[in-house]
Amino acid sequence: MQVFLAAAGIVLGVFAYQAQVDNLGPHTTPARSLAIVAVGLSFLLAGLIAWSRRPGNRVGPLMVAAGFALLFRQLRYNEEAVLFTAFYGLGGLGYALVGHAVLAYPSGHVTDRHERALVRAGYAAVLAFPLAVLFFYDAGRPLRDFPAPRESLLLLVGVDGAVDALQKAFVVVFYGVIASLFVALIIRRLVRATPRGRAILAPLLVSAIALALRAVYECVSTFVDQPFANDYLFWWQIGGFIALPLALLAGLLRARLARVQVGELVVHLEQTPVEGIRDELADALRDPTLQVGLWLPERREYVNASGGTLAIPKDNESHAVTRIEHEGEPLAVLVHDPTLRDEPKLVEAVAAAARLTLVNARLHAEVRAQLETVKESRTRLATAADDERRRIERDLHDGAQQRLVALALELRSAQKALGETTDPEIDRLLASTADELHVAVEELRALAHGIHPGTLTQAGLASALQGLAARMPLPVSVEAAPERLPPDVEATAYFVASEALTNVAKHSHASKAAVRATHEDGTLVIEISDDGIGGAMASAGSGLHGLADRVEARGGRLSVVSEPGAGTQVVGEIPCAS
Repeated sequence: MQVFLAAAGIVLGVFAYQAQVDNLGPHTTPARSLAIVAVGLSFLLAGLIAWSRRPGNRVGPLMVAAGFALLFRQLRYNEEAVLFTAFYGLGGLGYALVGHAVLAYPSGHVTDRHERALVRAGYAAVLAFPLAVLFFYDAGRPLRDFPAPRESLLLLVGVDGAVDALQKAFVVVFYGVIASLFVALIIRRLVRATPRGRAILAPLLVSAIALALRAVYECVSTFVDQPFANDYLFWWQIGGFIALPLALLAGLLRARLARVQVGELVVHLEQTPVEGIRDELADALRDPTLQVGLWLPERREYVNASGGTLAIPKDNESHAVTRIEHEGEPLAVLVHDPTLRDEPKLVEAVAAAARLTLVNARLHAEVRAQLETVKESRTRLATAADDERRRIERDLHDGAQQRLVALALELRSAQKALGETTDPEIDRLLASTADELHVAVEELRALAHGIHPGTLTQAGLASALQGLAARMPLPVSVEAAPERLPPDVEATAYFVASEALTNVAKHSHASKAAVRATHEDGTLVIEISDDGIGGAMASAGSGLHGLADRVEARGGRLSVVSEPGAGTQVVGEIPCAS
């Protein structure tokens, strides 16, 4: 059928060209006539290609109809009364069909109520005004653009003034008011569109320019007698109208070309890590806003590639949701630009190409989700342990320690009250008991300090490290800024330093050690080094291994460098918020 229509269009183009050359005389040139015919043929041929490639889309048939209408329009110049009357009365349909095709792009349907109203107004204008002219035209003088009078078979009463007024009114209404509203609606659609939608609607800019140029040309040629301006504008509007069907065709074929490239997507996905799947799919769909959710049956929810929960919005004007299944079960969901609803085959092709990769991605997401759960659990345990340490230290300091100190003071007071009258044996016993209580208080204080030093809570990490260094049996230098950090970060850094210095004192045979704490780029780095014999290992069961678990629970890492004979360096990196 398309071949027959193309052949018919070419034959009609020959007749249209001949009708202009034979009947317009000095009003045209062969070049102008060829250009006008080229406009009609460009719509016809582009529409036929679009129709064959996108048979379910009405834009192609509308472009074909517009092309035939624009070619038939040229037959109105024929001197035969029947041809003149028929094609003058229907000659404006081509421009109404062009506007209809543009506003129906890309889906093939005009869905906006304002745009539908404008399409109806356009059809009404191109039919009503020419027919009204034919009712009053008595061939007293030529119509606009005609070299000589023609005979109207619809004449009711001849009124030259009415004919002239109707011709000018048509230019004002159709090329002034309706064309302006047409451009305004296109601009409104582009402003409201999503980024992907604007890329798809780019041909509408060409249509706006083409119709605007045509409107200016009609107004100038109707109301201003400037031959040079008319000639200049003629070629500009011809160029715009030839570019318009090509732009619409390119837009309609864009999705088909994208589907052809899906084969390349399969190859790319095989070499793409899980984190890059979304970007590959977004590129294939030309949708930078794309979100990919992977279904986890155990959690009964969709997650992203990192395992985090993904909230799926409702399918509405702002978002479109496409669900992908595998073996009858939910696999993934694509949250994409609503313009992709008009290209379901493209979405289906991309989903099919990505299905196997998405299965692997879901497994990866399940592992990531489990790791995230374990990490959160470790963090909670570490936090709970720190809280418990602080509570025990506080209870020992405020409870048992204070009671023992009070008891020792009472014994000393009793010893003084008895004075010289007391039995020497009792005096010795009181003094010995008071001394033992003092030792117990010191040991209890040391125990509480080891559990969680009060100075860490009160004065911060720098002060706590200074106190820790002072209690070591070897010289320890400390370099730490006095700034305060989150309590859990300070506690983790302190116990890294405490355990590392304990190992230095017990095993390294070092003569000195150093502690350095720095806070850079949201990370606290605690470094403990010595000049001992080295050979330390963060192996399972060691204190350093426990420190590594503690640091990793905070999202950080612990490294140990301890070559034999070269000392030991323990470095903990702990993420924190300053």
